[in-house]
Amino acid sequence: MFKNLFIKMWAKAMENNLSNILRLCDRKKNANFIDLGCDDGIWTLKVAKKIGTKNIFGMDYIEKQLKKARVNGVKTRRVDLNKKFPFSDNSFDVVHSNQVIEHLTEVDGFVSEIYRILKPGGYAIVSTENLASWHNVFSLLMGWQPFSMHISKKYHIGNPLSPHFEENLREGWTHVIIFTYYSLQELFKKYNFIIAAAKGSGYYPLPTSFANIDPYHSHFITIKARKPLELILKP
Repeated sequence: MFKNLFIKMWAKAMENNLSNILRLCDRKKNANFIDLGCDDGIWTLKVAKKIGTKNIFGMDYIEKQLKKARVNGVKTRRVDLNKKFPFSDNSFDVVHSNQVIEHLTEVDGFVSEIYRILKPGGYAIVSTENLASWHNVFSLLMGWQPFSMHISKKYHIGNPLSPHFEENLREGWTHVIIFTYYSLQELFKKYNFIIAAAKGSGYYPLPTSFANIDPYHSHFITIKARKPLELILKP
């Protein structure tokens, strides 16, 4: 019963989170757009449509999914996102990455590479899970692992309330670093980004609309970070 309820709440929160991402997209015809962690390209195309561009690029590590993305019209590169991106400086107007940064080990390199490939005035939309969500806080109070954190690369273990408890974990799906609403913004600021907007989604067991009031404890967090037109040198 709890498992089915949680899955329904999660699905509603994810739907709202995807809507948040689309609402943060500025329309710019012919913009160079890249999706970091594009998977099969289906969601990539929806974001590109909201932006209003057909210049669509994507990077991922799983070749099987990249083949699907290419069929769907995405220009793809197979890349380990922990490493340097195979694009020149100032190549893209918009960078998007949804539910990817938590799987990476080199988050500093990831953010600095986003900054490098963005054109001045361009922006990145990055979404991930929130370590400080109420359901994660509750898990810690119970002495369990947070829902959003994995301790094994093979199994879902550590939280008996997880809908995937003791199931096998798909290769590459391990959550390595889990951010909070505050820390995600702080990381991007360290790499000279300006935070243009930040949103939350999912507020269990209350309706997801409560995340608009208190995004610090929402399930999903999304930021829009803009590269300044001129470099701001920090003292």
